[in-house]
Amino acid sequence: MPVITLYWDELERMVGADRNTILKKLPMLGCDIERIADDHLDVEFFPNRPDLYSVEGVARALRGFLDIEFGYKDYRVNEGNWKIYVDESVLSVRPRITGCIVRNIHVNEELLRSIIQIQEDLHWTIGRNRRKMAIGIHDLNRVNFPLRYTAVDENFSFVPLDFDREMSVKEILEAHPKGQEYGFILENSEKYPMIIDAKDEVISFPPVINAEKTRVKEGTSGLFIDVTGFDENVDKALRILTAMFADRGGVIECMEIIYPDRVEKTPDMTPEKMNVSKKEIFSLLGFTLNDDELRLALGRMRYGFEIGDEKVTVTIPPYRADVMHPWDVIEDIAIGYGYDRIAARYPQTPGVGREHEWNNLKDIVKEIMIGLGFTEVITFTLTNERTMYEHMNRTAKPWDDYTPVMHPLTEEHTVLRTHILPKLIELLKHNKHEAMPQRIFEVGDVVVNTKNRLNLAACVTHSKANFAEIRSVVQAVMHELDIEWEAHESDDGAFIKGRRADIIVRGEKVGVFGEVHPEVLEKFEITMPVAGFELKLSKLFNTGILI
Repeated sequence: MPVITLYWDELERMVGADRNTILKKLPMLGCDIERIADDHLDVEFFPNRPDLYSVEGVARALRGFLDIEFGYKDYRVNEGNWKIYVDESVLSVRPRITGCIVRNIHVNEELLRSIIQIQEDLHWTIGRNRRKMAIGIHDLNRVNFPLRYTAVDENFSFVPLDFDREMSVKEILEAHPKGQEYGFILENSEKYPMIIDAKDEVISFPPVINAEKTRVKEGTSGLFIDVTGFDENVDKALRILTAMFADRGGVIECMEIIYPDRVEKTPDMTPEKMNVSKKEIFSLLGFTLNDDELRLALGRMRYGFEIGDEKVTVTIPPYRADVMHPWDVIEDIAIGYGYDRIAARYPQTPGVGREHEWNNLKDIVKEIMIGLGFTEVITFTLTNERTMYEHMNRTAKPWDDYTPVMHPLTEEHTVLRTHILPKLIELLKHNKHEAMPQRIFEVGDVVVNTKNRLNLAACVTHSKANFAEIRSVVQAVMHELDIEWEAHESDDGAFIKGRRADIIVRGEKVGVFGEVHPEVLEKFEITMPVAGFELKLSKLFNTGILI
């Protein structure tokens, strides 16, 4: 989830409240404060609130929540004579483009910092790592209108950002850092999207890199924003950016996007309205509110509203990309009312809780692993096919083996994990700078063929990590669990042939161990040898071996 850095001086100034008040109320908006420093704090927001990925968005929300401002804020978009002509050639490559102009804006160090932060976070979340949506922000004074959004071949050249010479599209994809990072989006393309101005000079090569010509610097007084992609995420991002710059005092002017078959004006900051049943509100909250309490809760969350006898009609702020269902509004009513004001009560359904058998088993296994000198870690259950299978030299089929996520928020979290060991190796990748040896383990849930299972995995890394070492660990674990087992030759591609073995209990495979294959280590960018094992605890438990 995105972690946003908020600097105290600008946050206090923009909110109109002191840091103690902010620290007390900010978590009530639905976020976690990661760390507090003298000059800033780091806050983790859920991916469903991309409007909070900037200090401007957080300040806007806090001003409402603290009763400094109340209710819906209207964002005016002025008419402007700005045009982008969309060529037929680009429609099959990256078909959607929107944009706007921001005048009377002064780009200083803090605004430049905010621009960079929100671009990165929007690209990562609703942009799906720029695949679905990418943003370009340019110095308006260096752009000559009208613009053309077209497609070019790989020999087309211009001066990209951070370079002082022309490079062809092919060179950029192969040699420019951004081309290497995002070139995968245009893989196997014969044509490439390009925004070109009236002087035939390149403005942007979306979704990869802007041109050096339009670099935004401190002192820039006007901005041109383009957002390209494929679907409604393009419009969501533009509305969030429009609100952000308007809150900074910028004057927004619209653009005409002239497609071969239609003309659109962007940004469209017209709010949507939604009817929410009072009965449904009170049912979901578990308590009733009077009309004054509803007004206060909705106004704090920056909604417009009309309250009737049986329903509430809310005006949804255009930057709120997450409000799609009445329940989203009801959740905001609970936040605006105050989670800390909701009285705790015992559930009406009687029942006696007891510890799940898996938790007992986990406690036993944790004690064994800690006794063997391993450190427990906890990794995400959500992962992706690349980490789980491609990097591990393994194959699997969706639904037959693993469970895909229907609407993933990021490309890093597209499936539920079926193994823990790949996540441990991924963790080692991010801890290469730590002292050796490293000995880590995790016992937790995996999901195989839509069913939850309990696994134990562990790995060691240092200059002499090998098969014999990890076999001794497996032997110790099975001894402590009082299980008789055998090691049979394995064909698991994650490990080195001849230095890998399946764990067999009563003729059934319940795990695997060995030295991790060099190809796997290379994919995870690990230079030290790694040895590891994974054991299917729930399989042992369900066979009656463990009681």
